[in-house]
Amino acid sequence: MDACPNCQSDTFIKAGIIKNRQRYKCKSCGYFFTTGKLGKRIDDYYVNKALQLYLEGLTYREIERILGVSHVSIMNWVRKYNIKRPYNTAYHPTYRILNHSELRDYFQKTSNIKGAGVLVTELGDKFMLIKWERFRE
Repeated sequence: MDACPNCQSDTFIKAGIIKNRQRYKCKSCGYFFTTGKLGKRIDDYYVNKALQLYLEGLTYREIERILGVSHVSIMNWVRKYNIKRPYNTAYHPTYRILNHSELRDYFQKTSNIKGAGVLVTELGDKFMLIKWERFRE
């Protein structure tokens, strides 16, 4: 234990034991905390990627299927970082997961990139291609 998780101060005192874990109180901010938090920490890469995909218009469930991270975690991140998605009904995103050669072949056809915005983002050893198309009337 080297710092308070709330204010990063290194001045804290022991404040009892709860569920067989030592509890501490920070002298600087008064925050109570315990050691060895249970549960796993998700890599920041997945948090950033999930928030990017959310901003691109994908739903929580779609992001869950792509990244393998719970849709509830994604909702919590969106709420935590106060992410607001711009709302525009004239366009809708479609996405595809492609490997390197498929991506190269995709961009060689001009019909694939004409008349729509395209974004490519790295997704592990593959690439995600997001394309915005106007709704047809």
